[in-house]
Amino acid sequence: MTVLALGLNHGSAPLDLRGRFAMPLEALGRNVQALRQHLAPAEPEVAILSTCNRTEVYVGLPASACPRHAMALAEPAIEWLAAQGGTRPAELREHSYFREGAEAARHAFRVAAGLDSMVLGEPQILGQMKAAVREAGSAGALGTTLHQMFQRSFAVAKEVRSRTEIGAHAVSMAAAAVRLAQQLFDDLAQRRVLFVGAGEMIELVATHFAAQKPLQMTVANRSADRGLALAQRLGAAQLPLAELGQALPNFDIVISCTASSLPLIGLGAVERALKARKRRPMLMIDLAVPRDIEPEVAQLDDIYLYTVDDLAQQVQANGERRQAAVAHAEAIVNAGVDSFAQWLEQRASVPLIQALHKQTEDWRQAELGKARRALARGQDVDAVMEALSTALTRKMLHGALSELHGSAGDAHRQWVASVQRLFLRDSV
Repeated sequence: MTVLALGLNHGSAPLDLRGRFAMPLEALGRNVQALRQHLAPAEPEVAILSTCNRTEVYVGLPASACPRHAMALAEPAIEWLAAQGGTRPAELREHSYFREGAEAARHAFRVAAGLDSMVLGEPQILGQMKAAVREAGSAGALGTTLHQMFQRSFAVAKEVRSRTEIGAHAVSMAAAAVRLAQQLFDDLAQRRVLFVGAGEMIELVATHFAAQKPLQMTVANRSADRGLALAQRLGAAQLPLAELGQALPNFDIVISCTASSLPLIGLGAVERALKARKRRPMLMIDLAVPRDIEPEVAQLDDIYLYTVDDLAQQVQANGERRQAAVAHAEAIVNAGVDSFAQWLEQRASVPLIQALHKQTEDWRQAELGKARRALARGQDVDAVMEALSTALTRKMLHGALSELHGSAGDAHRQWVASVQRLFLRDSV
């Protein structure tokens, strides 16, 4: 029994390559089924996690699978994932990572706890992982192995957030966005801010901007109800997404983070906005993967465009990672990994235990059949019972006694110790 993890993230792949592998939540169930079919006939457990900063495939093998069979699935999984991103397997391998067994679990635990995030301790990832697991379960792609690993990852994440200060760093990205705005514009109280999207990241960033009391805040979102709900919480105005291009000149700061597969703000729209603003500068922050704002926008004069990777560099440069909290969190992860590795080892012995039960049951049935035939022939009951118990005892001791008699040196001493542990516990 083992677990495999394959993926690419903000540390291994550039932004535009990551964007090619992004999968919307509603497509995860369909994709895990497709991957299972691609990995047939192994029929492994499969889950896929896809967020702004990572796309990862988790594969679980049953207790009957040997490590050789598990590793044989790595290359087909890479080929399938490469096809989803429209790239060559060789290019994907160059920008991806592969983990197996306890190390795959360690990776999952660190991801759930926010330790592998672009911004240390960001809270969205745990909810995203839970949603991915639900989708895999609904698609019938989860089994005992992955279910156990993910449930333990959620428990580790909860412990990390409750016992360390990792969660305090989740605000770093939002704080960095505000600092950028303050560096470009002296007085945010005189600036109009547009938020495109209504997810957790936008809400976090918008909350930080709201504390600066800008002149105006507006929310544009594809779902009018969700956009209205966020706008009401912030005391902001609401803008229909269809009117985004027309309204763009009205805003000094634009921050976008949606799940759109195509850019929402193109070069032409920004050029027209700059012309209408008479070249007054605009700050644009694109936190989405794939991008919400066409990258060519960054080439325009008077436009200051930052991506999610740019903000992460700002966060790290400002020293907002606290190593004491990280060390404490890593210790919690290590304990969780050790526990899961022990569980994997125990589960790996399930086929052996099943084989032992079958063998002893076969012996029992064979000797019981002999005893019943002897009783039917009228033999003495005590003699039949004596023969039954003697035969069973000899069968169960035969293997151990044969090894004791046939071994020598270190092997013999190991068999002596094993037999004592198995059959003579009280005398050891």
